[in-house]
Amino acid sequence: MTLSEETLRFIRTHSRDDVRSLALQARRYPDVDMPAAITQIAGRQTLSEKVPAWAANETILCPPHLPLEQCSSEATARYKTEVVRRKERGDEETSVQGDTFTDLTGGFGIDCSFLAEGFRKAFYVERQETLCRLASHNFPALGLHHITVCHDDSLHHLQEMDPADWLFIDPARRDGHGGKTVAIADCEPDVAALEALLVQKARRVLVKLSPMLDLTLALNDLKHVEEAHIVSVSNECKELLLVLNGDVRLPADEVPIHCVNLLNGGERQSLTFTRRRERENLCSYAAVPRTYLYEPNASAMKAGAFRSIASIYKVEKLHPSSHLYTSNAWLPDFPGRKFRITGCCGFNKKEVKTLLANEKRANLTVRNFPDTVAQLRKRLKLAEGGDTYLFATTLADEKKVLIACQPPCPPTI
Repeated sequence: MTLSEETLRFIRTHSRDDVRSLALQARRYPDVDMPAAITQIAGRQTLSEKVPAWAANETILCPPHLPLEQCSSEATARYKTEVVRRKERGDEETSVQGDTFTDLTGGFGIDCSFLAEGFRKAFYVERQETLCRLASHNFPALGLHHITVCHDDSLHHLQEMDPADWLFIDPARRDGHGGKTVAIADCEPDVAALEALLVQKARRVLVKLSPMLDLTLALNDLKHVEEAHIVSVSNECKELLLVLNGDVRLPADEVPIHCVNLLNGGERQSLTFTRRRERENLCSYAAVPRTYLYEPNASAMKAGAFRSIASIYKVEKLHPSSHLYTSNAWLPDFPGRKFRITGCCGFNKKEVKTLLANEKRANLTVRNFPDTVAQLRKRLKLAEGGDTYLFATTLADEKKVLIACQPPCPPTI
């Protein structure tokens, strides 16, 4: 893709402007390719949020909206590189993971660009010619001269390619009518059908799947899963990653599952367990809420690590279906939100009035409770916001309660 100097100058000048307003001004700029400029400005604004490292490079060119919507964020792309590095080199700090890497479903190239940095040679495979042209421009602009762009179908390339150290595949999660799919067999290509060939062509394969996909079904469908990763960013579940290894054939309930929540500032919350341990772990229930309330993050919730959390962190669950925990101990490493409990009551009017006192605003969450947030907010006559956090839930004795909390205030030692 080649843009005129006038169009490039317009993009730089209006990089932060509203694209809808710019589109209405097209007649004022006859020398500007306005459709291309709008695509690039909108793309850069998306990139500034999702992939700051790319957005900082003014020579990067962007695709239309859909490939940008589907591409990884910088945070999740960097996490993938960590997964690969740890499998290759353990905890040894090194920038090189192996000789060859192939991304079979290149897309916009975000994952490929970060993963390829650790290999001497890399191959980007994409069947859409427009995306290949963008990749051929962007990779050199990023200094990634060792990536070869291949305009090819992923299956054909897989069948014909030489063996690699690592393969990456991110099957399309939309059907022919644009609807979202969540089963491996409904994705394109079907990783389960290709598994034998994938592990034949590479020592390891990194598979990225929809976070909506049922992990238990995925572990049963694929026979060579070495480990699974459920990745959230700021408590929003983003990706399900599976590492395949042809030399590994673990029972589905013994595959290590890593639950990771990536937070702002480089912090993260992590939890690792297996389905077998989850089944065997003991879980106790609290008669009443204790000093602190703990809510697991999105990755731990998605994984269903409920008994494992209770066992690892020595906390009590409020109810088998509430997925809230309590303890008298302050647990700074708990994988989720942490609160100091300031009060708890049932739902008769007098108790609720005493608990809320003069509160007019609160952050409301419902867990295993018959009302929705909207219904309960109307019932309690509370606006959103403030420093108070309210959890409407059910205790082990089936009593419905309202728990008032404040943001965590670690005890002084």
